[in-house]
Amino acid sequence: MSLLTQESPMSGTALKPDNTELAVDRTWLAHERTLMAWVRTAVSMISFGFTIYKFFQFEAGRTLPAARGVLTPREFALIMISIGLVALLMATTSHRKETRGLAQHLEGRRSMAEIVAALVGLFGIAALLSALFRS
Repeated sequence: MSLLTQESPMSGTALKPDNTELAVDRTWLAHERTLMAWVRTAVSMISFGFTIYKFFQFEAGRTLPAARGVLTPREFALIMISIGLVALLMATTSHRKETRGLAQHLEGRRSMAEIVAALVGLFGIAALLSALFRS
């Protein structure tokens, strides 16, 4: 049943969804919004790490390499990308765990947020491998 009212075939009057259905819909959407917020955070961390890596790689080609410090730009990039991927994995796992209890009420709904999280995860893995295997 959806949030839209439906017409009863017997009486011709509109049926309203009950409070339980509305509560399940609100809970489902809250979980979806939360996962999408984590996806945005992960994208920010992955892209920031990769941008730092590429910027300093570009700068190293133009000028003399900077003195090696405690944390090189490449190591910083690897850490940022890894943190983004771990956060995304933890958020997706939590989302699945939390929505498992709602599964009987969801009528086969698929989580678009999980699909987006998987695509971002693939992008993050590609960025991590790129920074890891290119020196």
